[in-house]
Amino acid sequence: MSETPLPPRPEYHPGSAQPRLNRPVQERYPQIRSTSGYGDPRIRHTGPGPGAGTEQEPERSSRLNARLALALTVVIGQLWALTVTVNEWMKGNTGTAWWGAGFLILSFLVVIGLWLLDPKDR
Repeated sequence: MSETPLPPRPEYHPGSAQPRLNRPVQERYPQIRSTSGYGDPRIRHTGPGPGAGTEQEPERSSRLNARLALALTVVIGQLWALTVTVNEWMKGNTGTAWWGAGFLILSFLVVIGLWLLDPKDR
């Protein structure tokens, strides 16, 4: 095999205020060496620490999930009730529309009650 000569390097124009960085390099991040994880003094914290990503309080998580499921159910019910209420109002059935508005207010109060249930979880 014949060796082909390397193409000429483009002219380099320094762009950093630090002279040690003003050199043409082939690496993507020339300031960070391959030993960055353990040899670079700029890296102080390498990760989240022991126990990260594991559930510390499974009871709290199940309570929050149950409240979230209840709140989402109420919100879906509110959207449905809002649709029915507006349809009845547009048809002229104001009595039914007022009952729908009462249901919407009551379901909003249920969500507020769920929120006030355990203030230390906020």
